Amino acid sequence: MKNQLNVNLIFLVVFSIFSFNATIGFAQKTKKNKVRIKAQVVTITDGEIYFDIKASSKIKRRNMPLIDKQLTIYNVFNNEKVSLVKIKTNTSGAYKFRLKNIDLLTADSTTNKYNIVFAFKGDTAFKKASKSISFKSARINAKLITKDSINFIKATLLDVNSGNPIPNELLKVQVQRLFKPLTISKELTYTDENGTIIVPIEKGIPGVNGNLTFETVLEANDEYGTVKALVSAPIGKPIVDESTFDQRTLWSPRNKTPLFILIFPNLLIFGIWGLIIYLITNLFKITKS
Repeated sequence: MKNQLNVNLIFLVVFSIFSFNATIGFAQKTKKNKVRIKAQVVTITDGEIYFDIKASSKIKRRNMPLIDKQLTIYNVFNNEKVSLVKIKTNTSGAYKFRLKNIDLLTADSTTNKYNIVFAFKGDTAFKKASKSISFKSARINAKLITKDSINFIKATLLDVNSGNPIPNELLKVQVQRLFKPLTISKELTYTDENGTIIVPIEKGIPGVNGNLTFETVLEANDEYGTVKALVSAPIGKPIVDESTFDQRTLWSPRNKTPLFILIFPNLLIFGIWGLIIYLITNLFKITKS
């Protein structure tokens, strides 16, 4: 009897351990990873508005991009939720959603803010997640002025809804470059009571054919997001575009392949085939004779 009890007890312990391990293993297999969505809005004055979106997940202590995942973008206003578009992230887990102008969005009537939600519904490997941003519409009126032979960028930051200037905000003036803009406002330039800054432009800034494009930027503001204004002017130091992209070089497009690469390999190919045909012809002559 005692032996029977011991056997039963051992059986129960082994069964409990097995069940516990199976439960833990199943839980680990079905555990979903959390998703993090980042989003920011960029408004180009008198131009487009776009949202930079990025989704990622921490897997085995590493932040990994969410590749080829569908997100839905909503415009929320007055207790309504309107779907704008469904997008898919790229190989970097990112997507840039563009709108021609802000009139395609509807602001909440109580706050005059645009409320945008980016939602991921989840799948077998990742939990559902969402990110919401709210911002007001602002614009930057920027222009080039000249005083005493010195060029300046004069810019005024305005709230679009009220039309009032926005004081005490940091604006940055920079020149567009291929990889990263060149900042020319070396000191911190805050808007005055009229929402205005005036930044001098150094002479001798190089530009193709002397053309420069200046950006005046309100960057990652809590109330308005990122706002930009562009001003182009031929006031730079002319430089010659020495790019050989359209010439016959190794790094050019396929239709611009260097001639010696086209001619020499083709001569080799025709020569080898000619030799093969000549040998085959002689073999036929030998067999016939």
